[in-house]
Amino acid sequence: MVALLPQPRILMAMARDGLLPSIFSDVNKRTQVPVKATVATGLCAATLAFFMDVSQLAGMVSVGTLLAFTMVAISVLILRYVPPDEQPLPSSLQERIDSVSFISGETTSSGHVGTSDSSQQPLIDKDDVSVDFPVIKNQEALGCWVLSEENRRIVAGWSIMFTCIGAFLLSYAASTLSFLGLLRYSLCGVGGILLLVGLIALSSIDQDDARHTFGHSGGFMCPFIPLLPIICILINMYLLVNLGSATWARVSVWLLIGVIVYVLYGRKHSSLANAVYVPTAHAEEIYRKHEGSLA
Repeated sequence: MVALLPQPRILMAMARDGLLPSIFSDVNKRTQVPVKATVATGLCAATLAFFMDVSQLAGMVSVGTLLAFTMVAISVLILRYVPPDEQPLPSSLQERIDSVSFISGETTSSGHVGTSDSSQQPLIDKDDVSVDFPVIKNQEALGCWVLSEENRRIVAGWSIMFTCIGAFLLSYAASTLSFLGLLRYSLCGVGGILLLVGLIALSSIDQDDARHTFGHSGGFMCPFIPLLPIICILINMYLLVNLGSATWARVSVWLLIGVIVYVLYGRKHSSLANAVYVPTAHAEEIYRKHEGSLA
């Protein structure tokens, strides 16, 4: 069964979000199974299995799985270092959003929470402003990076981008034997340097406190940040590069079909089309009010 085809429950979730026709979101009342989505997925998978070889299907399965894992690893880095300042909420919660009084000065103008170091600083009296300068001097003496929140996010964003580009160049150069030796080694060197620079930069700066509050369910657990996601990205890209041009040609057709469906239908019917964007720090409070009203 081809991994590029969405599973029935994923198809159902996409339909509920408006990206696909609502017929796929129907659930059988007795079995609680999305029958229509299951039938549609099964028919598509059976058709592909009838017209394609097993090796071709295996390549497409590998591409779908590896692409998903790669995107998850990149998303982990983004949510840990540069999570969005705002979250989209459905327009049905507009009354709850209006009922939440945002206190001016509680957060920054973008609603950002701050870095992990900010939560570790001891509370001091506002009048004792002389304490701030020795702390900064001591941090500079120890060689720590003293970055403003805006600069920290910029450095983290560029570092994630360098990491992805470096992983791709290193994987592509190491897998392409047709390149001349000098060109191949040069690309490997550039990719390795970019990958190393991104790893060192992400290891040297603070993670974002908003990672603990992003999303309705709160934070998530992932050990060995940023080393583990970067290793995952590198290994997955190496495997993706080695799948061959024929497999990527078939995948490109599927991606093009997905883009066409999104442009012609999903973009207009998406639940985010009329979404209301609120600061991340207040999203959980709005959800609590909504759940309290339902209870």
